[in-house]
Amino acid sequence: MIQERTYSQRLILFLKGLAMGAANKVPGVSGGTVSFVFGFYEEMIYSFRKINLKAFKLFFNGRFVSFYRYVNGQFLLLIMGGSIFSYFSISLVLDYFLVNYELYVWSWFFGMIIGSIYYIGKDFGDWNLKNIVSLIIGVSIGLGISFLTPATENDNLWFVFLCGIIGVSGMTLPGLSGSFILILLGNYVLLLVDSVNVLFNVITSLLSGDFKVLSDPIKVRYLKIIAVFTAGSAFGLVSISHVLGYVLKRWHQIVNAIIIGFITGSLGIVWPWKKAIHLQEKGNYLIDKKGNKIVENYERFVPDFSSSETLLAIFYIVLGILLILAIDFYGRKKK
Repeated sequence: MIQERTYSQRLILFLKGLAMGAANKVPGVSGGTVSFVFGFYEEMIYSFRKINLKAFKLFFNGRFVSFYRYVNGQFLLLIMGGSIFSYFSISLVLDYFLVNYELYVWSWFFGMIIGSIYYIGKDFGDWNLKNIVSLIIGVSIGLGISFLTPATENDNLWFVFLCGIIGVSGMTLPGLSGSFILILLGNYVLLLVDSVNVLFNVITSLLSGDFKVLSDPIKVRYLKIIAVFTAGSAFGLVSISHVLGYVLKRWHQIVNAIIIGFITGSLGIVWPWKKAIHLQEKGNYLIDKKGNKIVENYERFVPDFSSSETLLAIFYIVLGILLILAIDFYGRKKK
């Protein structure tokens, strides 16, 4: 599973990490889908599984080179480095487009997921009864998740740790959006917007020599929250990867069929034409601690196909599909 890579291959892997990190931050889009489509999903699960008792023994005995090789360190550094860097670069660009061109961004993602379903389903092969049932189960769970009602924000550190474990599922389970799960848990804004922005602000201040920022109780609170969330995510990555590695090894086709189902079901989450329904009480909108209206759910609707806005959105759907097909064509040509 561990591969020797050229410089260009390492650069491409880092760029794939960027794409996965950006996808993980967008509600409804799964970073696991990106890893599945780009062909490094199984190596990622294999590498996370290597973070075990033997790895810790190597590390604490000072055998750092052996530890690095054992856990497939080059791969993990490139993928995770790209994902983390994406949170402070590409993700910020995505945030801008989601605010200003929300319909077209969702349309593009919708198209890419349709393309991804074709991409990973075309070579599946054996669609027997067992695999078809697994596919239906995956679709049902994916659709069921998309219609759940979000909870309210909760900054209790134990709950934040749990959010880290559950939220990281988007990286390890294709089709299951960790960001959307965090919306359902009520902590998306707290963990992936506010805390990340505060962390970026603190790092910038420290680099400029301003250490007073560490005495700000509000910023310290957010730093605690993101530290606990990161610890939960790390724990979730390793533990979920061990489970996935086990089931992939023994029931490979069934797991892949469920994954394809998850991705298909996630189309309900990324349906471009929807509007947020906000919680009300006695005719007044309820707001969270930041003054934002609390989202209760989303109302999906069929668009007006005579509208130029709808036609442009359809164009972006087609563009998303073509992008995945182009990746497929490039991969086949390279082989």
